Amino acid sequence: MSRLGKTPLAIPTGVTVTQSGKLITVKGPKGELSYTHRAEIAVTVDATGVTTKPVGNAALASAMWGTTARCIENMITGVTTGYAKKLELNGVGYRMNLAGDKLNLALGFSHPVVRMIPKGLSAVVEGNALTISGIDKQQVGQFTAEIRSLKPVEPYKGKGFRYFGEIIRLKEGKKASA
Repeated sequence: MSRLGKTPLAIPTGVTVTQSGKLITVKGPKGELSYTHRAEIAVTVDATGVTTKPVGNAALASAMWGTTARCIENMITGVTTGYAKKLELNGVGYRMNLAGDKLNLALGFSHPVVRMIPKGLSAVVEGNALTISGIDKQQVGQFTAEIRSLKPVEPYKGKGFRYFGEIIRLKEGKKASA
């Protein structure tokens, strides 16, 4: 039994949740998101909220029960408040700036790195901090992870991208023998 799946999802005011077949559409003040759930899960939308239940006793049905409920909850949260992730860039000579919908990065390579910001996301650069925000939790997390993978934090000097508040344990360097 999924504790997450059993919990009915409340629909806040200003948000409409509609269902047509397997497609769930959530509209709110920040935008609209859609999700197609699996056939092993039954989703019911009514005035009180959204409920999910597995169809049958298959292992996949119980595995996807809570996942489907959380995906719908993430859509509801996204269209009401949105999501944001923040990255820090540390290192001498490492820079980033925005030029329209392009993110220009100088990461110590022989060439500048340019990344397009996907539609539906917005980015803000403040000094050495990059904030990526949008209504789709998966899209925000994926783009943030792609940016971080360009120059992950190296363990000796701590240079590179790190999530805001992430703690990196630095390794000890070589010691000179005397």
